[in-house]
Amino acid sequence: MPAPDTAHRELLRRAPKAPLRRLGAYARPYWRTLVGGGLLTFLGGATGLVQPLMAKYVIDALGEGVGVTGPVLLLLGVVLVGAVVGALGSFVLERTGQSVVLAVRRTLVGRLVRLRVGELDRLRPGDLVSRLTADTTLLRSVATSGITHLFTSTVLLVGGIVVMGVLSPTLLLITLGMIVVVGLLMGVVLPRIGRATQAAQVALGEMGSLLERVFGAFRTVKASSAERAEIDRLDAAAVEAWRRGVSVAGWTALSGTLAMLAVNTSFLVVLGVGGGMVAAGTLSVSTLIAFLLLLFYLMDPITTLVQSATELQTGLAAVRRIDEVADLGQEDPGAAPAGPRPARPAELTLTDVTFRYRPDLAPVHHGVSLGASGPGLTALVGPSGSGKTTVFSLVQRFYDATSGSVRLDGRDVRDWPLEELRSQIGYVEQDAPVLDGTLRTNLTMAAPHATEEEVAEVVRTARLTDLVERLPEGLDHPIGHRGVTISGGERQRVAIARALLRRPRLLLMDEATSQLDAANEGALKEAMLAAARTTTVIVVAHRLSTVTSAERIVVLEAGRVRAAGTHAELVENDSLYRDLAAGQLLAPERPESLERPESPEPPAVSVAATASDTPAPGSAVE
Repeated sequence: MPAPDTAHRELLRRAPKAPLRRLGAYARPYWRTLVGGGLLTFLGGATGLVQPLMAKYVIDALGEGVGVTGPVLLLLGVVLVGAVVGALGSFVLERTGQSVVLAVRRTLVGRLVRLRVGELDRLRPGDLVSRLTADTTLLRSVATSGITHLFTSTVLLVGGIVVMGVLSPTLLLITLGMIVVVGLLMGVVLPRIGRATQAAQVALGEMGSLLERVFGAFRTVKASSAERAEIDRLDAAAVEAWRRGVSVAGWTALSGTLAMLAVNTSFLVVLGVGGGMVAAGTLSVSTLIAFLLLLFYLMDPITTLVQSATELQTGLAAVRRIDEVADLGQEDPGAAPAGPRPARPAELTLTDVTFRYRPDLAPVHHGVSLGASGPGLTALVGPSGSGKTTVFSLVQRFYDATSGSVRLDGRDVRDWPLEELRSQIGYVEQDAPVLDGTLRTNLTMAAPHATEEEVAEVVRTARLTDLVERLPEGLDHPIGHRGVTISGGERQRVAIARALLRRPRLLLMDEATSQLDAANEGALKEAMLAAARTTTVIVVAHRLSTVTSAERIVVLEAGRVRAAGTHAELVENDSLYRDLAAGQLLAPERPESLERPESPEPPAVSVAATASDTPAPGSAVE
């Protein structure tokens, strides 16, 4: 099976946007196999053209009293050979179709995983999954057998018409009238099939998005007794998908019915006119039978032609949806690091940074300037919505600053190759996500080449030893979707261990101990301070115990740096920090909901009530 290479990916990227040409670009790398499979299919179909002529010969031989054993055996051999060759051609085309789907899916997976964070924030993952699965499946037949059958059926149809013209020009005119009628009707019906198919795929994507929404907050749905409401939403989406599918089925059935109606009408007319010609002595019985057999034979190419044209419309609808993903903003990972990373801690500087999520929204940052150079611990504090977590997003280029500069080691982060930039950084998110898989794969995600000794070390540091011993298969035990089989504190410790295993030069921790008990928090605080002795550590903190350990504290308010200094200095000189410290900074914040909001416009967020520092898509406060 041909594997898509870099040239193939570049071909797809540079292919014209016209859906038909893009479809051709998908199939082009396999053109030799397509030609071979198409030739076999054509030869299998061409034997059908011979059969009516041989039947005429058999009938004439019977009329003349000549033996027919030889012609009958030859006719049987032609039928068998045609069936075998046609079946082989169909297998080659179907196999090639699977290869086309594989190539498109590989390319699409690369595009989806490389999406910019901002693009994913405004999209629905369920719909993207539908494009990767359902839409690519639609390409399987149309990109190979559909195109090939369109060509071979046309050739066979033309060949049948030529043979008919040799047998009887008069009856041929009747048949041509039928073909013209079919062509006109298909010109009206086929565009409607394409539009109906695209609408049906959109409806399927909507249903997938709603299901992903439920699974993303499954326990919340059940705890809220909201199953009935969510089932009603999914049921409505399923009904809409059904309605769209029925529309496709209706137009498709109409196209097939019209084709068959025209063929059958033509058959009756040919039978009547031909019978009159036989009665008048201007046409032999054997010629009429051969002509009628040819007409029956043409039903297959005409039906295949209609089906291929219908599949083509379906495929073009899928291509349009796949191309929409290709047009989304992609990250360029750049070249992999050429050599070993510097051993020294990183130096981070933000200078007069402003940032907004969209041009029509208010800025999140209003000229933020701060710095951190290691080794050492810097804490970011402030009311929720003040822009703390967004600092981390800008450092890692999940988003780019609207103005100002974010520099790592004196170099603007936009000038770093992304892969090299992120290889310097360890990141612990506030909601500490883990992936479906084993505990080991979650730990080594950012450090796939870590040794057993290094893994064992971070397991001890992150206080995961008891978890490893409790799991039946230890590090190789699956921990379930979103780590559902382990506690919230254990998930947080897994995230911390994952970041530490990378041995980063810059460690970003977004309230990394919010779900830990006092004993584990104290132990991980010691690990954080130990890392700060050799690494630049920046922590978004909501607990006073974390902040008082920092060499430098930066107070953010409403997207601006309000004050900076040590704990003692800020208690004495800054009223906001003093009030936060008196209230133990902020109560531990709950992780951001895994449920994606239905609307791209989130509700207004107040400083006092915000539960998460991480903004909803399009939020103007973080």
